[in-house]
Amino acid sequence: MDSVGVSGTGVAGSTTTGGAAASVDTRTPEATATLEATAHSSWTVWQLDASVTVTDPGRLAAAEAIVRGVVAAVDLACSRFRGDSELVRLQPRMASGVSVSPLFRLLLERALDVAEMTGGDVDPTLGADLAALGHGPGMQGLPGLHSVPALPAPSPHVPLPPDPAPRLPGWSRVTLDSAKLTVPADLRLDLGASAKAVAADLAAAEVHRKLGCGVLVCLGGDLASAGPGPTVEGNPGQWQILVQDLPADPAQQISLAPGYALATSSTQKRRWTHEGTTVHHILDPRFGLPAETVWRSVTVAALNCLQANAFSTAAIVRGFAALEWFRAEGIPARLVDSRGRVTTTGGWPAGGCHPAANAAGTSAGSFTAGGGVRHG
Repeated sequence: MDSVGVSGTGVAGSTTTGGAAASVDTRTPEATATLEATAHSSWTVWQLDASVTVTDPGRLAAAEAIVRGVVAAVDLACSRFRGDSELVRLQPRMASGVSVSPLFRLLLERALDVAEMTGGDVDPTLGADLAALGHGPGMQGLPGLHSVPALPAPSPHVPLPPDPAPRLPGWSRVTLDSAKLTVPADLRLDLGASAKAVAADLAAAEVHRKLGCGVLVCLGGDLASAGPGPTVEGNPGQWQILVQDLPADPAQQISLAPGYALATSSTQKRRWTHEGTTVHHILDPRFGLPAETVWRSVTVAALNCLQANAFSTAAIVRGFAALEWFRAEGIPARLVDSRGRVTTTGGWPAGGCHPAANAAGTSAGSFTAGGGVRHG
């Protein structure tokens, strides 16, 4: 088994994760004391907060430029929200087979990997279903797309039709060989969730490769790190993460070992009203409708952001069944239900909202990826 470095406390550079928030947390003396060893910059991308934190303050500007460049390239390759993206340009011809760029191929390969490792719970062929629910270019920047607190009981959702019949998994009908990509005419690609995670992984790796410093990249709720962590009194330290979705939700500060990743999936973000019903963007691929809101949010630690995002998203889709799955696989996760109650699995650290609530430690939970990876 591979070890995932997640523990309760530490005194390294601190950031916040929760699907939309990503900012240096200076609310504790420990975090304030260590900001001298790191530098942090934040901005907005894809209507989400993005940030980069580096262990060498002198390299912050260069690191931000690298992260912005990676994000821009991913956006141009697979955004559904811009007419000049490779995805939008090629989609009408995919049924007859098209050639794709190396970056688009990588993003689609990783999306198909995610579909396989989650048993199809995260499917990259739900673009038409999202569009039918009103999630498309026309809603960009509109007030209907917002974050709201979850209700004490599960939030309203689009009801399933009587005795719905699960559909043939769309991802299994996609053909990607060395020459071309073929997607059946009734399917539309949407690489959103996995592409954001891949962007975080690529950006962190690129910053460390080019600049040599330690780095933590956050794109919405997806965090990826590379290189060494911040030093604490001359010793190697860990990244400090405040895990919280919306401000009123339960919070917990944890330590993330350098080189590992964290992702949060939320049913409280990316919500809008469709035909009088509040819906969210995480769909159950069996029916092409929003997943039941069993969980407000799910946060997962993993070897990379792609895996973390895959399992956090799949947990939203599986609902209560995710607990047995995560426990069997030893996946370190923190799940917040519709009433704000927290359940943890794997090696996720116990403790309350403040670093002082936990004793500092170096123990880490074990992680096993649930499924093979076909595309390398």
